[in-house]
Amino acid sequence: MPDSPPQSSPSSPTPGRASEPSLLLCGARLADGRAVDVRLGGGRIEAVGTAGSLATGPAPGGGARVDLSGYLLLPAPAEAHAHADTALSADGDGPVSYAPEDVQCRATEAALLQLGHGATALRAHVRVGDVQGLGALAAVLQARRSLRGLAEVTTVAVPRVLTGVAGADGLAVLRDAMKMGASVVGGCPDLDPDPTGYVEAVLEVASEHGCPVDLHTDADDPARLARLAAMAGGLRPGVTFGPCGGLARLPAEMASRTAGRLAAAGVTVVCLPQGGCGGAEGRDTAPVGLLRAAGVRVAAGSGALRDVSNPVGRGDPLEAAYLLASRHGLRPEDAYDAVSASARAALGLPEVRVEAGFPAELLAVRGDGLAGALSLAYSRIVIHRGRVVARTSAVREYCDSAAAAELGLPRQGRGEPS
Repeated sequence: MPDSPPQSSPSSPTPGRASEPSLLLCGARLADGRAVDVRLGGGRIEAVGTAGSLATGPAPGGGARVDLSGYLLLPAPAEAHAHADTALSADGDGPVSYAPEDVQCRATEAALLQLGHGATALRAHVRVGDVQGLGALAAVLQARRSLRGLAEVTTVAVPRVLTGVAGADGLAVLRDAMKMGASVVGGCPDLDPDPTGYVEAVLEVASEHGCPVDLHTDADDPARLARLAAMAGGLRPGVTFGPCGGLARLPAEMASRTAGRLAAAGVTVVCLPQGGCGGAEGRDTAPVGLLRAAGVRVAAGSGALRDVSNPVGRGDPLEAAYLLASRHGLRPEDAYDAVSASARAALGLPEVRVEAGFPAELLAVRGDGLAGALSLAYSRIVIHRGRVVARTSAVREYCDSAAAAELGLPRQGRGEPS
């Protein structure tokens, strides 16, 4: 079966399981400014009340408490575009190793790094065929299994060529990849001699398996992009294009018309504000304002994570949101939506709100407001399926200063939530 939802284990919450202890988050601040207590149980949000209203008496079911005073509580981000097979390979000596044990190790470490940043769900693109065959995919699928209960990882099979004589092998490998467990059909039509034929092959395989499509394209040829969007339009469960940086190099009127065609086709665009990736040539960021104005759903991903395409990639969704706000003029709320709600929608995941009944996929970041959190998101607490799965604690200290004492400047204490 292709990537199925993570199965329950004794350490991961199961909806409706009475023995699962709850988790109480106390004194968190929401993006709208409210201070709240939040009770989690069975992998979902059970209750949200004003600060102090749920924190009286012992925690229900013997569950733990987490003091989130001074923290902003948000729906967790999702990583909409990662490259698991090449991640963390920039520092190695010689050619990148695709030995299964090396790929599995890198993919696992990269996913944990991104989880620590807050991404409880990840879509990992993996090359299939050519030298790698299906070995890299098998290694990433093994990493996915080892991460169950910590993060939800889905895999995208990315063949190089699908048309002509050489494409016959690529198409066979792609079908084998889907049978092996990949859950999304991907690819790079720009690299095939026949981009239209490439997309036709991808859509055929996606229809056979009833799965989404996620294609790399620079989108610098508006006629080709419009044709590909029209071909993919209406496919369910959905089509994603990225990083589409070439749209930023088109004349504004042409880019606007192309964006309208993407919107009409229902295509989601995943941009990469932190840098490029190996599946596209350009490093420009798609014109997110123009796309949003045309009605295109725009999500943001990280792209390359310390590989040859971006040796300094961080894989941090909050940095992607920060760049969308600082460089592309999005409001902090819209920038964060691109890495949370819109990214989750692009991945076909259920919506998350800090309200009763929604999945307990949450990120607590030290700070009073969203703009500040995007600027200085050092301390983070990550919650997946109702339990804390990652913590990052940062303490800033200054030497004694008469000026600080005279002005009464705030000092962050050493204590972190327990």
